[in-house]
Amino acid sequence: MNKTLQIAWREFTATVMTKGFLIGMLVLPLMMGLVVLLIPWIINMQKAPHVEGTVVIVDDSGLVADGLRDYLTPEAFAKRRLDLKDRVDEIMPPGVRGMAAGNAQADAMIQQQLEQALGMVPQLRIETQAAGSDMDVLKARLRDEADEARPLAVLHVADDAVWPDEGAAIDELGGYELLTRKGVDDRLIDSLQDGSRNAIIAARMNARDLDAGEIRALNRVAHPAIQRVDAGGETAVNEIARKLMPMAFLMLIFISVMTAGQYLMTSTIEEKSSRVVEVLLAAVSPMQLMGGKILGQLAVGSVTLAVYAGLGILALVTLASAGFVDPLMLLWLAIYFLIAFITMAALMAAIGAAVNELREAQALLTPVMLTMVLPMMLWQPISRDPNGTLATVASLIPPVSPFVMILRLSSSVPPPAWQIAASIAIGIAAVFATVWMAGKIFRVGLLMHGKPPNFATLVRWIRMA
Repeated sequence: MNKTLQIAWREFTATVMTKGFLIGMLVLPLMMGLVVLLIPWIINMQKAPHVEGTVVIVDDSGLVADGLRDYLTPEAFAKRRLDLKDRVDEIMPPGVRGMAAGNAQADAMIQQQLEQALGMVPQLRIETQAAGSDMDVLKARLRDEADEARPLAVLHVADDAVWPDEGAAIDELGGYELLTRKGVDDRLIDSLQDGSRNAIIAARMNARDLDAGEIRALNRVAHPAIQRVDAGGETAVNEIARKLMPMAFLMLIFISVMTAGQYLMTSTIEEKSSRVVEVLLAAVSPMQLMGGKILGQLAVGSVTLAVYAGLGILALVTLASAGFVDPLMLLWLAIYFLIAFITMAALMAAIGAAVNELREAQALLTPVMLTMVLPMMLWQPISRDPNGTLATVASLIPPVSPFVMILRLSSSVPPPAWQIAASIAIGIAAVFATVWMAGKIFRVGLLMHGKPPNFATLVRWIRMA
């Protein structure tokens, strides 16, 4: 046992104390931090374009122009920005909302971000042309680049936009035409389209003695807070957390297992190809060597898991959203990580011992990679129905069971206790079986050189060893 621990320590230090590991460990958090810090800074460096000019309205219906003019005033634009800011405040995490409340600097920053996203409030001059105006003349004005007073856009409302033509059905009402000059900001185009649509709808309602504001209010339904009711009482359900948490936990296990497993396979291949393994086998048995390498890389994977999980928890605490994660989930994460890692690490060690160079390992590695990627492909159907047939069966089939079970446990409807116990028992049995088979391949393959084995050869090694 002492020799196994010595090998484990050697494997751990040989991996963790390298520049490559430290850089790789820090790259993802640094990239995430840079994205969070630099993107807003870059956006702030770019001054939002100022939109000023003339919009020509040709209202052949005679009932839309006034509403459209009111919609396009700077005051109306500013009011819509304030309404949007209120909606942004509503969907903020409670911690961010609490920090922004009463903070003039934070309020100004949010306003600045809205300006960057939507542009500065346009200063538009509205020019109304008589119904039936020649559209060709207006198009010529849009094309005339030498005319400094040429309009930004022309809005032409059809004569049947409010009332249908005689003999036409109500669903055959006309609409509007939007003409713009070259280079008009797409955000202004969106505003012109929204304004035209809203003004036409309001004119239709008013023409029929309907209160457009009242109807809009009647059509508006507040977004309700979702409450999950069970034997323990009522619990608020956060939709974003419900959708993203399962994938977050799955990625934690995937990255940790994949990182350390790849190091294990690579180091085994390097030691075999350089004949270092022959020196090691003079002092320890193949099983001690494999066990030490698995334990060492298990420590590497645990460090990776702890770093990324810690960063995630720190982010949630900062946003006052730590309640999204049940502390018991951290225990399940550790248990299923151990099962997943030892199973996959044993397979990686066997593959590394069976081949002579990294290129030869790709064919044998493909099935192992598929078993790790498969739960990611099934993430959405399992998260939507965590207690369905697919999720239940997959969570009891090794080696995918740890990955699927962590998806189910982090979903909104956790699995029954007996299924959790069964998956752990099956996972432990799979660990012993995988280590036993991998140990036989490891013992035979370490000293074998030449043609790389196929799957039939690996089965023969298991039977003969």
